[in-house]
Amino acid sequence: MASSLVRARNSISKLRPFFLPTHLLPQPPPPPLAPPLELAFCPLYYHFLSSQFRLTSVFGYPSLYLHSISSSFSSLSEAKADQNQNPKPKASLHTLNPSDVYRMLRTEGSSEKLTRVQWDSLVKIIRSFAKSPWVSDQALAAYIPSSFFPSAARRFRYFFLDRCPPHVFLQLSSLGPSPEADCFLLPIFIDYCLDEFPDELRNYKSLMDSADMTEPHTWFPFARAMKRKIVYHCGPTNSGKTYNALQSFMEAKKGVYCSPLRLLAVEVFDKVNALGVYCSLHTGQEKKNVPFSNHVACTIEMVSTDELYDVAVIDEIQMMADNTRGYAWTRALLGLKADEIHLCGDPSVLSIVRKICKETGDELNMQHYARFKPLVVEAKTLLGDLKNVQSGDCVVAFSRREIFEVKLAIEKMTKHKCCVIYGALPPETRRQQANLFNDQDKEHDVLVASDAVGMGLNLNIRRVVFFSLSKYNGDKMVPVPASQVKQIAGRAGRRGSSYPDGLVTTFILDDLDYLIECLKQPFTEVAKVGLFPFFEQMELFAAQFANITFCKLLDKFRDTCRLDGSYFLCKHENVKKVANMLEKKAEEMAVSIADLLGKSLANACWKPESRSQGKTKKMKEEDGQEESQVISRDVYERPRSLVKAFAKKRLDQSTQKNCQELAA
Repeated sequence: MASSLVRARNSISKLRPFFLPTHLLPQPPPPPLAPPLELAFCPLYYHFLSSQFRLTSVFGYPSLYLHSISSSFSSLSEAKADQNQNPKPKASLHTLNPSDVYRMLRTEGSSEKLTRVQWDSLVKIIRSFAKSPWVSDQALAAYIPSSFFPSAARRFRYFFLDRCPPHVFLQLSSLGPSPEADCFLLPIFIDYCLDEFPDELRNYKSLMDSADMTEPHTWFPFARAMKRKIVYHCGPTNSGKTYNALQSFMEAKKGVYCSPLRLLAVEVFDKVNALGVYCSLHTGQEKKNVPFSNHVACTIEMVSTDELYDVAVIDEIQMMADNTRGYAWTRALLGLKADEIHLCGDPSVLSIVRKICKETGDELNMQHYARFKPLVVEAKTLLGDLKNVQSGDCVVAFSRREIFEVKLAIEKMTKHKCCVIYGALPPETRRQQANLFNDQDKEHDVLVASDAVGMGLNLNIRRVVFFSLSKYNGDKMVPVPASQVKQIAGRAGRRGSSYPDGLVTTFILDDLDYLIECLKQPFTEVAKVGLFPFFEQMELFAAQFANITFCKLLDKFRDTCRLDGSYFLCKHENVKKVANMLEKKAEEMAVSIADLLGKSLANACWKPESRSQGKTKKMKEEDGQEESQVISRDVYERPRSLVKAFAKKRLDQSTQKNCQELAA
């Protein structure tokens, strides 16, 4: 089942139907009067073009759902022409038109019954047809879902075996279980499904339309109406590409800066405001709206595609290919309504950006940069000893536990003081830690950080030390990708620092070879970028189902959605985890709020306060029981439930009775 779903998802982008008005449909060529053996598929092609008009009665408009089949027939014809040197004597299929065969099976049937041998031979051919991946893919293009295809093929087998005449059997038996037989049976099968299962096909078509994610550049009509200018700042880390983009951002009347990290957005927010340009901050954790500001520094997920900007800056554009967050960069590039968009990143996504600009009609300008200071691999590693850490080092670890273990070990073994930076730190704490490390007059001269330092943070780092070059990806330990290693290593020796060169090394000697190999690798060209549906599309898709959880809805959307060849659906495991938590917490929260409200009402004091109640009363009584009785008389207690009152009364009576029996 899983393999069929994967096959369906992979093939649906290739076999996606497209729709044209009837007067624009290509006219099928007339079949030849006496086609030779190698042209036996011409009547089939004619039938496929005629079959699309039968979909008009089902779906309401003509659909060339078998357009891709004609290319398959041409490939089969070419393969058959290559084998003409040793032709096999087979009966030509041009004498039988599949539409005529289906009409005959539906209306007349067969008065002659097949023999047992003929029956078994025909069963093998039809079972081979039902198991063919090519047939399943073509049926999917005709809105026959993969989950419904086995049952539809089984019913078609019963129908065909019961009504097959001998002359049709002779034609199929001459072909045997082969692709040619599949091509002959496919139009008959589709005509059968159109007549027998119109509701199922119509419902699946509606489902497919609601999960259609093809041509995402058409999702933003206002952005397509603009003539945007895309400026691609292409270069390695510490090359000045973000600096030049920010200059255009600050000179604009209204601009937005899209950051991959909250810490980087905060850094740009502080820098721009310090230079006298009013700028607001929008992240998932905090919002700071500066009065009279026309500029916004935000994380990439928080950018608004409804606002109109003069200049927009999208940093780390290569993150479009990220399996989890790539959709946010794709959405920003396609949907931002800005006259000028500056993209900052490495050359890995340059080709896909060029392709997107051709689809959107935007003008693309490229500016290439080189690194200001060289990056040198230090052959002498730390040799597995944190005592070799020096001032200005940044030790990179890939888990929060390792970060704090390294910090405590360095401060215990050496005289250095460590700062800590990782993604989950609160914004103010991250800002304070970064300022402490950049200030050379302070005693905090070593930084222990996660891979967050690779996302454009301006830190005064002399040497980057990889504590390890493997990390946990949620399932198992895997090597750190080469692109991420180059991104993090490039943080050493930034422009304007007191260090002449940027150094990089590893904690243990065994990781040094992998580090050198990663730095030597060229940038890998990205072929696909991420997409994720908007909540309006998910709402439209959810209307096709009843009483389904959000997690199951995401899984069904993943199995049903259609994508172009340049896009992939981003992973959504983190979204499912949050959805599960919210669904569970919603029930618990409702119960806990009800209990809290009930206890609050039960313990509330309903007696109005008197003027003399505020005066202090000195109560000096020797017996504590008498004191509690006085207090209970002053404070009115709201009556509790009668059931609880009777239960308490019975408990007191039974307790008193037991005490009397023990005393007797």
